[in-house]
Amino acid sequence: MPPKAAPREASPLRVVQAAVQARAFEPVYYLFGDDDFLKEAAVRDLLDAAIDASTRDFNCEVRRAGDLDAETLGSLLGTPPMLAERRALVLRDVTALKKAARQQLDRYLQRPASDTLLLLTSPAGTKADTALSQAAVALDFAPLTPERVRKWITHHASTVLQMTVTDDATQLLQQAVGNDLHLLAAELDKCASYVQGEASAESAAEAHTVIDADAVSAVVGVRRGETVTDLLDAVARHDAAAATQLVSHVLGQPKVTAVQVVMMLSTQAFALAYGRSRRDAGVPTNRLPQEYFAFLKETGGFPGRPWGEAASAWTKVTDQWSTEACSRALTLLLEADLALKDTTVSNAEQILMSLVLALCATRRRRAA
Repeated sequence: MPPKAAPREASPLRVVQAAVQARAFEPVYYLFGDDDFLKEAAVRDLLDAAIDASTRDFNCEVRRAGDLDAETLGSLLGTPPMLAERRALVLRDVTALKKAARQQLDRYLQRPASDTLLLLTSPAGTKADTALSQAAVALDFAPLTPERVRKWITHHASTVLQMTVTDDATQLLQQAVGNDLHLLAAELDKCASYVQGEASAESAAEAHTVIDADAVSAVVGVRRGETVTDLLDAVARHDAAAATQLVSHVLGQPKVTAVQVVMMLSTQAFALAYGRSRRDAGVPTNRLPQEYFAFLKETGGFPGRPWGEAASAWTKVTDQWSTEACSRALTLLLEADLALKDTTVSNAEQILMSLVLALCATRRRRAA
């Protein structure tokens, strides 16, 4: 009998954690989805828990599926563990198997060996294989929501780095770096090294294990009040002076581009237009956070921050935006997006600066 697939509602991280804690593993796992960082972490966790370190050189094989012919794959699948309870085989990019090799795998999946842990992975951007999902424990590693990224930062720091991250440091780090787990892990590692290096011999022991906002500022190069989120808020409240001062700071941050900023501003403009329509329909202000949550859930918009924070920020400024101002903002954003994607244009900062000024001016247009 093939192994039973994990329930659709089960978090892949929880499925892996449960297997690791119980030291009880299904014979085959199929790991797919668009978050390669989480996927690779799950593979490492499963291998570390299932295969004894002393015999790992003999009992763990990692291969690229596209490089294997049917005979080689059959040999790998049929090899018993050596001086151990279990062996493991990781097949990367499993959907790249050639026809004969795939047939060999399909036959194996009908009766997988109980003393072999087979991990099948597909890279981000690859469509899930239905047959593999049905024959293995299928784990879909979708990107974490911004809210869950916050929790991941804290968890990664405590489990991998043995460090504590303050709430304001977590918020600042996410605002500055975004939701890319690879980049967040790298910056957290730098923050940990910085904190340990800065601590003096006379400091209390706790000082060596806490990453605060000052450490994040020193390492990432962004201060509180100078993040993408701060720029979004300044535009939302039509504060041209603050917004224009922030443009250069924001564009100088890791992996932040003018196109990404325009995308976040566009999500904000669509949300404010939606909020304006709900207010005009008689929805009271105190109901707007729930309305904005529904908007984000339905549209899948990217607000550049956790949904709760975005909903709260938009609620505060909704009444400052008219229907005409929202419509004008969306037109300006489309024009800026087209300009930024024009290969003949190189001054992204100038385009973004002009856009920010025009967006902040929509309030004055309403008053006129």
